[in-house]
Amino acid sequence: MEGLPKTLAALSRALRERDFSPVEVVGALLKRVEADETNAFITVTGEKSREAAARAEKEILAGEYRGPLHGVPVALKDLIFTEGVRTTMGSAFFEDHVPDHSATVARKLEEVGAILIGKTNTHEFAYGPTGDRSHFGPTRNPHDPARITGGSSGGSGAAVAASLCYGALGSDTGGSIRIPAALCGVVGMKPTFGRVSKHGVFPLSWTLDHVGPLTRTVEDNALLLNALAGFDLEDPHSADRPAEDFTRNLERGVRGRTIGIPKEFYFEHIEDEVEARIRETAEVFRSLGAWVQEVEIPNLSQTLKAQRLILAAEAYAVHEERLKTAPEKFGEEARQRLLDGERPKAHRYANARRQGLLAAREFDAVLESVDIILTPTLPIPATRIDERETNIGGHEERIPSALTRLTGPTDLTGHPSLSVPCGATAAGLPVGLQLIGRRFDEATLYGYAYAYERAASTQAL
Repeated sequence: MEGLPKTLAALSRALRERDFSPVEVVGALLKRVEADETNAFITVTGEKSREAAARAEKEILAGEYRGPLHGVPVALKDLIFTEGVRTTMGSAFFEDHVPDHSATVARKLEEVGAILIGKTNTHEFAYGPTGDRSHFGPTRNPHDPARITGGSSGGSGAAVAASLCYGALGSDTGGSIRIPAALCGVVGMKPTFGRVSKHGVFPLSWTLDHVGPLTRTVEDNALLLNALAGFDLEDPHSADRPAEDFTRNLERGVRGRTIGIPKEFYFEHIEDEVEARIRETAEVFRSLGAWVQEVEIPNLSQTLKAQRLILAAEAYAVHEERLKTAPEKFGEEARQRLLDGERPKAHRYANARRQGLLAAREFDAVLESVDIILTPTLPIPATRIDERETNIGGHEERIPSALTRLTGPTDLTGHPSLSVPCGATAAGLPVGLQLIGRRFDEATLYGYAYAYERAASTQAL
């Protein structure tokens, strides 16, 4: 069946008005998944998806409408536990693992009537930003199959970009939602730390992990976050915040409001085409009436180092027993990265934690004078699968380091960070814009992103 609505919001309206049925939509998407060559999915829930679609159709016809996600097919990164559905973490250890319970976010989506269409590929144990090291093979970028999707939520990014589902969930510890969002040309939100429950999500780093949505549009993303956000007693890091509608600021506009662009760090060692797209984006905001000014965020290099040290130490702690008893079951790259996490001394971890508190205050101080901070999501576009070195204007750098350099700081501070497509390189590779906001102010980020998205789409006509 062709002619499906392109966005989650459009599909939601069509399902409610009965222009399409969930059964038709799921059937069409399963055919797309079967023909897809990106390797976006590890497990496809074919029969379960069809059964859920049939239930949703009956409920909608009976007037038992649960909201904008009712009957909408979505996918989950394959480290989010799903009762009765294989959850592998992209690893040999859990190749046949079928959980007996579901993660809180999976339950929340089920409660609002969303339909799980499958579990998406992930870099092994989510420990890699390239997305090409999974026990089930690399995920391939829909814009160029020879290139990476980014990771670790690469399957979710590819599935959304290739129109295999209407939204997907990922996790973000050093950039793992925003990196594939930028490289695949979709929208990815790392919410404020504690905004979305991590209960039932296999950890990479207990104190840095975030869960959030990837979608094709800003409105779609806000609709998904509406369903995901909320306090959860099962998650010790969960924040007790009142319910809110993240779509409420979409039409607000940006006239007379203020955007900060960092003077340093975020524009160091980035490819010329990436910087050009970001500078063009700033001009779009100016044309919409926003004030754009330079800001200074101190100590960002130290903040990034602290984030990386904490991640390494906690990832080793998560996997210590497996490393001792069955090291051969890890892929070579994951095993070496994990073993490196045994080296940091306790005082260095303590100093890194202190730096995180200071960095959060430094971002807070800047965000008192501007509404949001605008940066590139990444310094480079998608590289080739298996490549690990890059040269950015004479600056030699490991690709995993480059991919996490601009996203890592706010995983440590916990500030919400949204990646939005902002054009492409001459080779047709997507470029991502990163918007950083005040803690628990995702609605403002969505408002700015929606204004840009709408202006950019108008200019493209």
